[in-house]
Amino acid sequence: MTQEDTQKLGIVVSGSLNKGVEVKMDSSASVEDMAVGRYVTIDGPKRRFFGMITDITLGVIDQKLTLTPPDVSDPFMTEVLAGTSTYGTLHVLPMLTIGGDAASLLEGPQPVKTVPSHFSVVNLALQRDVELVFGSEDERKFYIGTPLDMETKVCLDLAELVKRSNGIFGKSGTGKTFLTRLLLIGMLQKGTAVNLVFDMHSEYGWEGRNERGQKVKALKQFFPSKVAVFTLDEESSRRRRVSTDFVVRIGYDEIEPEDMVLLRQTLNLTEPAIEAIYQLSRRFGKNWLQSTMEMKDSEESGDLLKELSIHESTFQNLQRGLATIRRLPFLMSHSPDNPVQRILEYLDRGINVVLEFGRYTDITAYILVANLLTRRIHTQYRDRTEKAQGEDTAPPHPLVITIEEAHKFLNPEVAGQTIFGIIAREMRKYNVTLLVIDQRPSGIDDEVMSQIGTKITCLLDNDRDIDSVLAGVMNKSEFKSVLSKLESKQQALIFGHAVPMPVVVRTREYGSAESYKDFIPSEQAEKDIEELWD
Repeated sequence: MTQEDTQKLGIVVSGSLNKGVEVKMDSSASVEDMAVGRYVTIDGPKRRFFGMITDITLGVIDQKLTLTPPDVSDPFMTEVLAGTSTYGTLHVLPMLTIGGDAASLLEGPQPVKTVPSHFSVVNLALQRDVELVFGSEDERKFYIGTPLDMETKVCLDLAELVKRSNGIFGKSGTGKTFLTRLLLIGMLQKGTAVNLVFDMHSEYGWEGRNERGQKVKALKQFFPSKVAVFTLDEESSRRRRVSTDFVVRIGYDEIEPEDMVLLRQTLNLTEPAIEAIYQLSRRFGKNWLQSTMEMKDSEESGDLLKELSIHESTFQNLQRGLATIRRLPFLMSHSPDNPVQRILEYLDRGINVVLEFGRYTDITAYILVANLLTRRIHTQYRDRTEKAQGEDTAPPHPLVITIEEAHKFLNPEVAGQTIFGIIAREMRKYNVTLLVIDQRPSGIDDEVMSQIGTKITCLLDNDRDIDSVLAGVMNKSEFKSVLSKLESKQQALIFGHAVPMPVVVRTREYGSAESYKDFIPSEQAEKDIEELWD
């Protein structure tokens, strides 16, 4: 490596393995050119380290300069002081060793287990250093973005990603939807999993909109043969000129008591009301919901409630909650088709399913449908996986289930009882994992958060949310500083199983015709691509 290739920043003057190292900046390097999240290399006598800048400070040789600052109106005087009496300090967190000798290069990047020695030279990382650490795009790695101030591609290992549940977090307006689309496109491109997306705002099926209100293409337009759009609201889909593959209708007789437990907070149901649901289900069987909604204030109903030991106020609380359910237009006495079976048919053929909610963006509708369908699909995957283990045959293809407003499904009060909490804790025991999207990660149960394998985190400005995302991470305070300094759009901190080390990226472009070309499967003809953009 030649001197022309590198930009020397300074030398290591102190530090520790747990807290990182302090780098006294060279007089030729400008502190204003530095940024939290940028990568550096440290050349020790025996090893070469790869690390991230996590803090930047200013220092002086003589403390008197801070009490009686010199006259800096003369540019020459400022330059003299900057080279002799004042200096900048970088706090660097070494994360990997990336060589130093031939054997180390063959082994590839390894977790850091020591620190560079005093006065080791620190340089800005080069493109080839980043490529060595994050690899290049191939059949299992997907380009998600670039490091700050660099054009090198940072890739996620999608085969590793789908082995565990994952999360995309960030305050409102930071680009979570765009990141989710990118991740889903990556999984479709590489074929690492099939996806079931509960699309609350109809953003992932045919098309969505960016923050400026402009239309952007979604999964079905890129992969027409690999994506099916299901809808709860056929009228909304028709108005938006979205061609749907199936209209979901759910029968009252398909709703079980377990489907209602997650709605307790949303419907403001009491604990006795939830218990009453189970009692009524035992009495009426599959038709418990319709029978309960049709019960009138009569002597016969009163006798039944006494027989079941259900207090009148409890029953009234339950009926008020069920009245909200009754108003959902996609519910009916009996569904003409089985949506669970339909979804499984598509997933079994390797076709990804996006379920649009159209106008029904009420959280009650979203929780009810996502919970009901996921419970039954997970049961099918569990049975198939156990059968495959018993017969020594191939298990079902990995399934990733995407849910928005994840704290509604995974908060501490319900996470232990819901199918989503079970899936998160199982990891990929039955080949089903979650992709959770949320702007309030602090609302998600701590145990569930600890099981999330890879976290993609945009800007968060709430300390509780930041602490929740970084729970269990080594050097948490360092990354807290990095996370709080992200820009409000198109930047994210990624860490976990799908990357060799935490990385701050500027996410790749999405929304222009040029950017779309990278997403189109290579087997599609140029004519098809041109038609897609007409």
